[in-house]
Amino acid sequence: MTLPSARLIDPSAVPALRWGVIGTGWIAGYFVDALHGHTGQRVTVVAARDADRTGVFAAAHGIERVLTPPEALFDLADIDVVYIATPHASHRDLALRAIAAGKHVLVEKPFAMTAAESAEIAAASRAAGVLAMEAMWTRYLPQSDVLRQLIGDGELGEVTQIVADFGSAATYDPTSRLWDAAQGGGALLDIGVYPISFASSILGAPERVQATGLVTADGVDLRATALLTSAGGAADAVVSTSLLARTPASAMVVGSLGRVDVLPAFFAPSGLRVTRGELTEEWIDDRFSQRYDALGYQATALAVYVGEGLVESPLHPLDEVTTVLRTVEGIRKQLTVTPPLS
Repeated sequence: MTLPSARLIDPSAVPALRWGVIGTGWIAGYFVDALHGHTGQRVTVVAARDADRTGVFAAAHGIERVLTPPEALFDLADIDVVYIATPHASHRDLALRAIAAGKHVLVEKPFAMTAAESAEIAAASRAAGVLAMEAMWTRYLPQSDVLRQLIGDGELGEVTQIVADFGSAATYDPTSRLWDAAQGGGALLDIGVYPISFASSILGAPERVQATGLVTADGVDLRATALLTSAGGAADAVVSTSLLARTPASAMVVGSLGRVDVLPAFFAPSGLRVTRGELTEEWIDDRFSQRYDALGYQATALAVYVGEGLVESPLHPLDEVTTVLRTVEGIRKQLTVTPPLS
């Protein structure tokens, strides 16, 4: 059994876009470093509300300009694309402002707080003719391309089952965004979107969603396990997430001819173990010693799509982004209400 090679995009063969970043959190730092270290893309300005903190961030990550407030970035004529790396609740407003200013946008996951907000961003980007894309980096990893080829070439036969999890043991902190429903707190939007999106990338939108788990009376989902049944009932996905316990963060795709285990952490660069009958072969992604250097893949892909005049990612269409958030909402509605943590 010979596994396919990942089809990588040459970073030097795509348009070199001028990026502005909104937000100075840890993911923004890793993203900028990945772009500067492994792509031809360049971040030339960072914008946030705290001028001092933003200045420190810019100096640490080699960014020339600092702006406050964040909205000032939209007036710059020399910025092609805006990466929005702010808390969840601000994604919709910032994305719409950027799109109205004619900027392409890469929005950190979750793309928006609700399916309705996601659809609103999608409609705006299509009307404006600019690209909008969720920063679901998993879609653009080499292992994801290998998996797509295995499924597309029929190496697994008919896919019948998917299993994926992502849970963390988060310390309760009432001052943290993670524990505030108004700011998108809870497991589902923060990390649960990864296994749900993974299942969606293979099975598409579920026809039926059955879920169990816990949500606090003030709307913070603590844990959830869902059975997602594909259209026509040909396949199922079991996805789980939690703020109460750390899980392996593994994924598995089962077909009539074989199985693929995506090694932990499945959402980051890891590897694949492919089993067909008595044969097993592994594909390991060891390109980067720092996993977040792989954030550059999504930026390179975005530059390709911009160069082609696209308004959404063919690997992760906006309607699918919206469907994933609709699935999140369907799961949350079925959870058992429990008193708020204290």
